Amino acid sequence: MKILFLGDIVGRAGRDAVIQRLPVLRKEWKLDFVVVNGENCTNGMGLSGDHAKLLLEAGVDCLTLGDHAFDQKDMMQFCENETRIIRPINFAKTAPGRGVRIFEDARGRRILVAQILGQVFMKRAFDDPFSALDEVFTRHKLGGQIQAALIDVHCEATSEKMAMGHFCDGKASLVVGTHTHVCTGDAQILPAGTAYLTDAGMCGDYNSVIGMDKAEPLRRFITGMSKGRFEPAKGEATLSGVYVETDDATGLATRVKQIRHGGRLEQSAP
Repeated sequence: MKILFLGDIVGRAGRDAVIQRLPVLRKEWKLDFVVVNGENCTNGMGLSGDHAKLLLEAGVDCLTLGDHAFDQKDMMQFCENETRIIRPINFAKTAPGRGVRIFEDARGRRILVAQILGQVFMKRAFDDPFSALDEVFTRHKLGGQIQAALIDVHCEATSEKMAMGHFCDGKASLVVGTHTHVCTGDAQILPAGTAYLTDAGMCGDYNSVIGMDKAEPLRRFITGMSKGRFEPAKGEATLSGVYVETDDATGLATRVKQIRHGGRLEQSAP
């Protein structure tokens, strides 16, 4: 199976880049399944229902969220009805939506997608992500009931993401980090066969401060004072993420490659 995961969409630039380029990439790269983190898609804070619809119509099979999952209030109702949106599994137990779901690709192969929130350096304490995923893996065995499993690890600390990668090794096809908007260069297949990348980076304008127009972040760093809200940068976006090929019999990764498409960080195709 050929799977593409794209990191956090930031604002209009990232959103438009995914909508315009993904249909072409699906055809050229012969993708079977596409997951995109969309939690900064709408004005850099959360994801609206209207923007979610546009992304799904463009060929995204699953949208994951994060700690900004419900910054756009309509998402609380929208994600109850749209099963292709995944919020963190260890969010508040009363949160709407779902944190894990099994999808099917065009050939009927089953793909599990789950997202967890980390605990280190996050603004609030979330439930234990390791025990939450352990319950998922107990119910859904890779290579048996499901042909692939993808885990979006949404957190600050690289060490926590790496720990989660090793915890999931052999149980998931791909463990990929999101949230920091800075792509890392450590794409690898772990010893037991799980593809891993510490952070997928963002789909946004890299001539920015993690996707935001530079003026306000620089002002706050230099003076310690704010003058306005952060605004997403509007230059050409780079699609950042990871491409994985898996073995249908085992669900384990056979190939992994970091992806940077267009914009300032263009690199070669898979």
